[in-house]
Amino acid sequence: MVRQTISPLAWALLILLGLIWGGSFFFARIAVQHVPPFTLVFLRLSLAAVALHLYLRGRYGLYDALRTHWKPFLLLGLLNNALPHSLLFLGQIHLSAGLAAILNATTPIWTVIIANQTTADEKLTPAKLAGCLVGLAGTAVLIGPAAFSRSDIPLWALLFPIGAAISYGMAAVFGRRFRGLASPVTATGQLTASSFIILPVSLMVDHPWALPTPPALTIFAVLALALLCTAFGYILFFRIIALAGATNVSLVTLLVPPSAILLGALFLHERLAANAIAGMVIIALGLLILDGRISRYLPDIKGRSA
Repeated sequence: MVRQTISPLAWALLILLGLIWGGSFFFARIAVQHVPPFTLVFLRLSLAAVALHLYLRGRYGLYDALRTHWKPFLLLGLLNNALPHSLLFLGQIHLSAGLAAILNATTPIWTVIIANQTTADEKLTPAKLAGCLVGLAGTAVLIGPAAFSRSDIPLWALLFPIGAAISYGMAAVFGRRFRGLASPVTATGQLTASSFIILPVSLMVDHPWALPTPPALTIFAVLALALLCTAFGYILFFRIIALAGATNVSLVTLLVPPSAILLGALFLHERLAANAIAGMVIIALGLLILDGRISRYLPDIKGRSA
């Protein structure tokens, strides 16, 4: 299979998307201090859904798709939005933006494991297995201190982003059935459905009508999370797929944690422990092995050195 090359424009957009999605952890860390997690999830999803509806204006058969696929959209919205976002925001009550982003970067690893168990055409290869094992080892290094010794971070706060990554992996496998729909329609459909899923949870658990008015910075963070990181992020994501292909766009997984760490360090004065840095490096290595880039370039290196 021939891999699409990445043009300078695609690289620029890919780096921009990494910054934007890294920013989602940064903005969530700010917002969750004043907005309860389930209400924050609802605001993020519903505002992004409205923005995408305005952007599409019914194009690509959006309304027909919503009418005929509403049940699959509900499941996709649960797995890809409502559940993982809730777990991430709950975890970020205690986690830094960078640490949450690193844990979430394990999503491709869980996707490969789930696909191996549930599909007939995406089975584990030796390279994929090696990538999964290395990535899981990095996760163990990162979580280790909280699991086996006293830690300032509760173990559940570290496990919730892992649960979110597993949910994203399940969504990636389930999302295969939406290949016949235009990608922006799938994005809008899942955001619309997940907004309806999380609304009653927000009302019952958070009682948002009784919350004090959040500060201006929090309102800005919520709007940035919804409109920039979610609505515009999806539009940018699909643009990169058109330019460079789905495999190359997966490189954004490697760009998100560094951008979240940088933003957290610059503006929130967050610092990562040594085990978190080590875990990030090992997970990144596992993702590169999983992607196949390392093994693909080895023959070229051997050929040039001969």
